[in-house]
Amino acid sequence: MDRSDPEGAIAAAAQRCSNWGRWGDDDVRGTLNHLDDDARVRAAASVVDGRSFSLSLRFETDGPQKGWRRRFNPVHTMTDTGTDAEAGVQGFPHGIGGADDVIAMPLQCATQWDGLGHIFDRGRAWNGRRAGQVVTAAGDQVTGIETVADGFAGRGVLLDVGRHLGAGLGTPGELPDGFAVTADHLEATASAQGVTVQRGDVLVVRTGQLTRARRSTAAGTGWGDYAGGPAPGLSFTTADWLHGSEIAAVATDTWGFEVRPNEFDDAFQPLHQIAIPRIGLFLGEMWDPDALAEHCARTGRWSFLLVAAPLPVTGAVGSPVNPIAIT
Repeated sequence: MDRSDPEGAIAAAAQRCSNWGRWGDDDVRGTLNHLDDDARVRAAASVVDGRSFSLSLRFETDGPQKGWRRRFNPVHTMTDTGTDAEAGVQGFPHGIGGADDVIAMPLQCATQWDGLGHIFDRGRAWNGRRAGQVVTAAGDQVTGIETVADGFAGRGVLLDVGRHLGAGLGTPGELPDGFAVTADHLEATASAQGVTVQRGDVLVVRTGQLTRARRSTAAGTGWGDYAGGPAPGLSFTTADWLHGSEIAAVATDTWGFEVRPNEFDDAFQPLHQIAIPRIGLFLGEMWDPDALAEHCARTGRWSFLLVAAPLPVTGAVGSPVNPIAIT
């Protein structure tokens, strides 16, 4: 890989890894086509002890966002309160009272899915459509996240790369910022865990960066550069593996999924540029697999039933999600 030639590397990977036309010209589901009914039936067999784990960060004012491209943390406002009920000013009969609230937030400010309309490759969206014909001021008119609201239920596989590689790097349980996770790293982790990544799986990759950020917040120093700064993540060279493995989606515990800084001298999220518009792959970011990882390590089972439905916000190019893993 020539670090000085991101355009050439991206163009070559786009040709090798393209799924355009694979499921027809009208397709809006991309790699979720791999997660069919048979795959969901197989996923149910992953449930052994019935334990459930939320893989979501909290959606709160003290979240990780720092304002990059107008991304801010959730703003939570109460419109009815217990104080109002005690004061008897709500206008309800026979002593009943209640509370209501409103939240304002970017759809990608915490645990979320990137939809297929989120990233373009040289003016083209998923399946070769013109970007301007897909996403307009009215939203994603073709591949809005609502079109796949039923799709994210299947077999999840956790690859704890931070646990597998961290000790050898002097950072037990965690990968250092800037560490590029290659296909060989993914395969070696799967082998060490005794799990096989199968067609239609939703892959969850734990780097340990969120664990590190959580320590920082607990110490009172805040999230630091978790949102948008240096991070471990998937290498651009995993594009062929992500394509060939036929997984349905992939999520990480980092802000940007891929390694940051990126591996080229001048590039911004080059793996996104292949994964979303060319492969049709859904990307999850800022997931929290830590408690699940501890359970998987204790039981030796690294696959589970995963339900991670996006909010069906019409025309949205991404969505908050509360993924639930059932082991």
